[in-house]
Amino acid sequence: MSRSFNLPRRSFIGTASIGVAISQLGGIVPALAQPAGSSSSSEAAAPRGGASLKRLEPLKNIDAGVLKVGYFEAGPAHGAPVILLHGWPYDIHTYVDVAPLLAKAGYRVIVPHLRGYGTTRFLSSETVRNGQQAAIAVDMLALMDALKIEKAIVAGCDWGARTACIMAALWPHRVNALVSVSGYLIGSQASGKIPLPPQAELQWWYQYYFATERGREGYDKNRKDFAKLIWQLASPKWDFDAATFERSALAFDNPDHVNIVIHNYRWRLGLAEGEAKYLDLEDRLARGPAITVPTITLEGDANGAPHPDASTYAKRFSGPYAHRLIKGGIGHNLPQEAPDAFASAVVDSVRL
Repeated sequence: MSRSFNLPRRSFIGTASIGVAISQLGGIVPALAQPAGSSSSSEAAAPRGGASLKRLEPLKNIDAGVLKVGYFEAGPAHGAPVILLHGWPYDIHTYVDVAPLLAKAGYRVIVPHLRGYGTTRFLSSETVRNGQQAAIAVDMLALMDALKIEKAIVAGCDWGARTACIMAALWPHRVNALVSVSGYLIGSQASGKIPLPPQAELQWWYQYYFATERGREGYDKNRKDFAKLIWQLASPKWDFDAATFERSALAFDNPDHVNIVIHNYRWRLGLAEGEAKYLDLEDRLARGPAITVPTITLEGDANGAPHPDASTYAKRFSGPYAHRLIKGGIGHNLPQEAPDAFASAVVDSVRL
């Protein structure tokens, strides 16, 4: 199935094109979902510029696996759990408008900082700073265990979409439904070694930059400027302001951020080893396991980041499935650029 939504860049509840599904969100825009610059007692000062900017706060933290995970929680404690996962180079504010919409609709919403981001910290200085895909997915399973969440809707973008896909593929008994931006993103080191056409390779320029020590040092020294460039390239029609970027850029000050990011991309290319304890999981993922849980995949019509065509991954989803193309100049950071469309997908996913 394929559905197309034509949206303005930051439309909200009540937009006619969202249709019946969004009516499940209550038809109310909570304070946290107001446009940047509006006034609300729940808003905090922006990092610079003097403008008022909404934030996901206060944050909580909990020991989960090898991490003390920093996370935002909203909605009723006994609501149906939804876990929203961010990617690189973003943070929990990818869901700054999605989270309150779902909370208002009665969901228990959990938005964690991944390892190497924001307030999330390793419990031990001896733990390997590993960014491989299986490690991040295991982190999120450990978070569910720590929060005593047996099953949840999992939804994500970029690294978060890959993590959500892995959770649905390997532990379907823990996942009620999946929402994934850019579809099936599970990979392997073997696939990472296959050369692509030159134009496709060009899009992965930063992956090769990170393979060098110059790239590591350059990213460490210029991580905010680097991230801003990626935001601009990945979402070429998203007119985000300086305060919006700085709100997320604070998450890159995490002491393990550079190590996690560099290892992630080097591992994908087979230039860095993973940990032995994840070997079995990676072997299973390398076989491209089907995802059986109800799934909605999303794609923005102006996604400037490398991403597969929806036709190439549809058969990976063997359960109830739908794909939606979100129109209106929507780029890679789809949940932040089109929050109502993303929230609608979460609501609809369990009803496929």
